[in-house]
Amino acid sequence: MKKLRKEDISQEVFDLYDDYAHNKIDRRQFVEKLSIYAVGGITVTSLLSFIMPDYETTALVKQDDKRLNSEFINYDSPKGGGSIRALLSRPKKGKKKLPGIVVVHENRGLNPYIEDVGRRGALEGFITIAPDALTPLGGYPGNDDEGRTMQRKRDRNEMLEDFIAAYQYLQSHEDCTGKIGVVGFCFGGWISNMMAVNIPTLSAAVPYYGRQPADELVSKINAPLMLQYAGLDKRVNEGWPAYEEALKKNNKQYVAHIYPDVNHGFHNNTTPRYDEKAANLSWNRTIEFFKKNLK
Repeated sequence: MKKLRKEDISQEVFDLYDDYAHNKIDRRQFVEKLSIYAVGGITVTSLLSFIMPDYETTALVKQDDKRLNSEFINYDSPKGGGSIRALLSRPKKGKKKLPGIVVVHENRGLNPYIEDVGRRGALEGFITIAPDALTPLGGYPGNDDEGRTMQRKRDRNEMLEDFIAAYQYLQSHEDCTGKIGVVGFCFGGWISNMMAVNIPTLSAAVPYYGRQPADELVSKINAPLMLQYAGLDKRVNEGWPAYEEALKKNNKQYVAHIYPDVNHGFHNNTTPRYDEKAANLSWNRTIEFFKKNLK
């Protein structure tokens, strides 16, 4: 079987995966459409294997990293899903009280990639909480396909309440200064935008390729924003011009970065949509932004 490289995959395959990952087509349709690109020694099986997440070899910060205290906790979300499970991570050494970051998953629950992002943030000197909005349904099921199916069963505004409650949990945590930001990816990008709308005391928000709030809600935003977009992400980017106009009209503090020639999900290093250069640049910018605004 031919060993695939990112360069072997046409942009249409990435667009097709995006449709599948965002529930525009089901798995049967995805596989059928994928077969069109199984040419020149490339099989459907090899394409599927290549494009699906690899959680076995990609963690940048291991679960048992000795530099961190990282543990699963439960916190209360009375307006959302009740008791929510989350990964709480903080560095072992340094100041007792740290600024906080809420890390918001994509549309598939708290998978290993998002857990890893939570640990990465902790290594930068923050206390981070990465909730699992699938907790009321039994939690992340161990694979993204089932996770997406499960997440569709929950109301997104109730899930928003779960992440607002995570912010409140950090606010009252003995190791947190009370200065808290949020970073989220895809669905989590929308949550990050909406947390900025709904939490007047939020200190910073960094939505990655997230859907934008309605224009009439932008006036409620107090937190400075850093908006991260993928240049090839037509689906999400179509909402950016109106959002920028509303931000300007309401004199909101924001900076936007659009990374050319990269796909939605470019920060996720478990799939071939990952772009190392854009991911590293965007993450460095995110951490600098948090360090500036969560002092």
